Amino acid sequence: MDIYHLILLAIIQGLTEFLPVSSSAHLILPAQLFGWQDQGPLIDVMAHFGSLFAVMIYFRKEVGEVLIGLTDLVRARLNKGSALALHLILATPPALLVGAGMHFSGIDEMIRSPLLIACTFIFFGIVLWISDLKGTRTRDIETLTWKEAIGLGLAQTLALIPGTSRSGITMTAALAMGLTRAEAARFSMLMSIPIIGVSGSFALIKLAKDGSEAASLMDGLIVAGLSFITAYAAIALFMRWVSRIGMFPFMVYRVVAGLGLLLWVLL
Repeated sequence: MDIYHLILLAIIQGLTEFLPVSSSAHLILPAQLFGWQDQGPLIDVMAHFGSLFAVMIYFRKEVGEVLIGLTDLVRARLNKGSALALHLILATPPALLVGAGMHFSGIDEMIRSPLLIACTFIFFGIVLWISDLKGTRTRDIETLTWKEAIGLGLAQTLALIPGTSRSGITMTAALAMGLTRAEAARFSMLMSIPIIGVSGSFALIKLAKDGSEAASLMDGLIVAGLSFITAYAAIALFMRWVSRIGMFPFMVYRVVAGLGLLLWVLL
């Protein structure tokens, strides 16, 4: 795999992982549209770990609160950190369980379709915009209930459908619950940490057992580094501007891209 291909994949992963535009779709489509060779599991894993470290470092304060909160939670001490830790614990299992079921049944490979991606791009983009318009945008993360945390976790399972966007669907649900744009984005990105961590670790273990990866470790490190830089920049810019610009630009992008892809598929 040439260096330009690696750079493009890393930038795509970093820029789209935490924006409501579906990183999985952006990684699937270039190979199908341009006939590229599959980048292989090592490149995928390293790209995701790069974006994982970016979100952990950007939200290092919250990550620290969660780690301390886990200790307080074990001691039955209720505070800001333990409440956040509990919400993340409740929001994580649904996507992991459904994702495991789809992986071992082969459903995840069966639904990697450009036509499906086009439809989910358009539909969930419009739903995101409607939630942004109709939401009260008055609440913060601390006001979430345990039932709402589970609801956000259930919403996250929809992201297993290519083109939906994990960040997009969780922000949609959070906005519908009345969270502000910034708080919806913040909790969505915090929800990504255990999901990316667990799924990435599973992929890495599977890769080690299979031992059939053709890409070199240097290729993987290049992708991880570039993915980290672009993901961190994307998070910083998004968190800075999301309260001002809202979800309308992302809806427009998704609808236009979805219609373009739909036209390509039909023709």
